Amino acid sequence: MIVFALSSYYFYFQWNMALLTVTVIYQPDLEDVIQRTTEAGVETLVAVTEEVGEFARVLQLQERYPHLVAPCLGIHPLQGGGGPGQRSVKPQDLDAALPQFHQHRERLVAIGEIGLDFTPWCAPTQQDRDDQMNVFIKQLNVAKELDLPVNVHSRSAAKVTIETMREQGISRALLHNFAGKPSVALEGVKAGFFFSFPPAVCRNQQRDKLIQQIPLEHICLETDSPALGLDKQVRNEPSNIALSCRYIANVKGLSPQTVQLVAAQNAYRLFPKANRH
Repeated sequence: MIVFALSSYYFYFQWNMALLTVTVIYQPDLEDVIQRTTEAGVETLVAVTEEVGEFARVLQLQERYPHLVAPCLGIHPLQGGGGPGQRSVKPQDLDAALPQFHQHRERLVAIGEIGLDFTPWCAPTQQDRDDQMNVFIKQLNVAKELDLPVNVHSRSAAKVTIETMREQGISRALLHNFAGKPSVALEGVKAGFFFSFPPAVCRNQQRDKLIQQIPLEHICLETDSPALGLDKQVRNEPSNIALSCRYIANVKGLSPQTVQLVAAQNAYRLFPKANRH
């Protein structure tokens, strides 16, 4: 199972699993994107949200493709998309989401995308970081209450993100597009967490050491579409999941078939409810 993503929603597909964010970027040719995805061998799509306004679209997508899409709802540490209006999350951003987690609990395979982003221009004040932590912990508690794994974003906050999840008793987590230090990642491995990498890792060798040190049994694959593809200027798609697979295989000196098989097993171990799809 591989993990990859489209745009405002993330999808984990089962070829291995894939992480995808679906926004208006995909609306004009969504059917074609889905067709290319299934032709690439993807069987399960875990759709992940970033803001409460995306919840309904993910659920509608699952109704449209019930045997492919597995919903995952969550509030991201940054709100307002990637434009000039982007800001750090506030506790009130979670108010409308909390009832929906419980309302749709039977349909959800995970809580996410949640996490911490302490990049200085995204969270310039201590209050911003405190608010992010408040929202993060509340959603970790929801995940525990609903017995669901979490899909986690961590940027400039890898160590505190992993420490917080361990302190909160989280045992099932995916740290997607992880870029922290290998020593920090290995603390996550000890806690039983998983790490995923998009096609963007193929652009340079910055994360080779990280990929080498994380055991394959703790790695999943993702595309994080429409961003983080092989080419920054080209829209990324879930069908590109094979790029991540081949790159990780090359770094680890393994066959792509081995990486695909183990990553698929990892993904279903992490997201057991996705098997129903």
